[in-house]
Amino acid sequence: MFNTLFKSVYFIEFLLITVVRKYFTGKLQGKELVRDKRSGMEIFLLVLNGIGMAVPLVYVFTSKLDFADYNLPDWVGWAGAVIFLDATWLLYLSHRDLGRHWTAIAGILKNHKLVTTGIYSQIRHPMYAAHFLWAIGQIMILHNWIAGYSFIITMLPFYFYRARKEEQMLNEEFGKEYRIYKEKTGALFPRL
Repeated sequence: MFNTLFKSVYFIEFLLITVVRKYFTGKLQGKELVRDKRSGMEIFLLVLNGIGMAVPLVYVFTSKLDFADYNLPDWVGWAGAVIFLDATWLLYLSHRDLGRHWTAIAGILKNHKLVTTGIYSQIRHPMYAAHFLWAIGQIMILHNWIAGYSFIITMLPFYFYRARKEEQMLNEEFGKEYRIYKEKTGALFPRL
């Protein structure tokens, strides 16, 4: 079923990141949204993003995409595995530090507070930063033109659309507090 070591490595890391996400998604029960900013475009991009995450699993479990393989040294795959693990850790920190203020969709919860501590004291969008790291790690682990690049291709439009929406929503909700916070932090990387 798996025809390379790196397919197995990718699958194990994919399971790990899925466990992190599912753990925090399970804590969403009973949260009340007071503003829901979902749109048809966001749902479309979210579905597209899901497809970008699923394509590597087709590659891992079948040989259907093997025709698009290319060769790189093993150290590239191992470096990608480390980057993917970093993405998993960053995703965990993002969820942990947001705590009860995280929602799976762009929205404002009842009694929502602006989180500016933990990883959020350095960057405003650490979950998206984690997804970027995941996408880079995936490219390095899966030496396949389709499976390797599928997530970054689908994630980028989602990020640019949703991050802009979230920033606008947080600016409307928190006003000056958010603008001051935004000046002190980077979007995906800490400000120097």
